[in-house]
Amino acid sequence: ELDAREYEIKAGGGVVAVKINGKKEILSIDIAPELVDPDDIETLSDILVAGVNEAIKRVEETNSREIEKITGAMAMPGLF
Repeated sequence: ELDAREYEIKAGGGVVAVKINGKKEILSIDIAPELVDPDDIETLSDILVAGVNEAIKRVEETNSREIEKITGAMAMPGLF
């Protein structure tokens, strides 16, 4: 069930939206046209990296919370 979940994370004040699934596979990246400036590729790159990193973090946090609910916060060495 966790692998099938999808998340949408916005970065750069909403100009980039990253869609990711529970398996940490990027499904899509939407970029607002006003963000694309051929003279400033570095800003676009930075915002994309921030969006992807936030998406991965969100999946990991959600998965950890859900597993903790199931295991009752028991210590299970080697599970993650």
